Amino acid sequence: MPFKISDIVAAGSLARRVQPTLPVPGGLVLRPWSAADVPAVYEAFQDPVIQRWHARVADSESEVRGWIEGWRKAWADERDAYWAIADADTDALVGRVALRCIVLGDGQAEVAYWTMPSARGRGVAPRAVTALTEWAFEEVGLHRLELSHSMANDASCRVALKTGFAVEGTKRSALLHEDGWHDMHLHARIRGEGPPAPSA
Repeated sequence: MPFKISDIVAAGSLARRVQPTLPVPGGLVLRPWSAADVPAVYEAFQDPVIQRWHARVADSESEVRGWIEGWRKAWADERDAYWAIADADTDALVGRVALRCIVLGDGQAEVAYWTMPSARGRGVAPRAVTALTEWAFEEVGLHRLELSHSMANDASCRVALKTGFAVEGTKRSALLHEDGWHDMHLHARIRGEGPPAPSA
């Protein structure tokens, strides 16, 4: 029996194209990962703030090399899409932004991000999330993007709100962190919803 509703985005829409490099206002780019990023990612995951909100730690650069290989392979598998956030002039890594849990047929994915300690307070995450969101809606054709964070992670909540991800509710006891179960704040943006107005 055929489905009555066609896929929102056809399978192969990502895999048949090369992962793009996306410009970000303010002298940044989103680019595919490379082996040259290994030392910087290892350094990032020594940071207590990143460790607090992630379930994994990096014990060695060799381990990180495997992560990056997995991030690159995820594009071809169309399940996740990871970008390095880099300085457009120096190519230095300043963070990561991603579409995770991609379901092309449903037109949905989850947005995730982190920034290097040296890059915080410069609006890196909001600019990267905005660039990726616009690409996901306009170039790929996704319909809905979700973003969730621990209720204790105020910085991540500020990024979500600055980038137009409306609060939809709280997922109770939804993710296990090192210090126990956390309630998760759920945000989302729908294609066609404009970005937030610039703050005065």
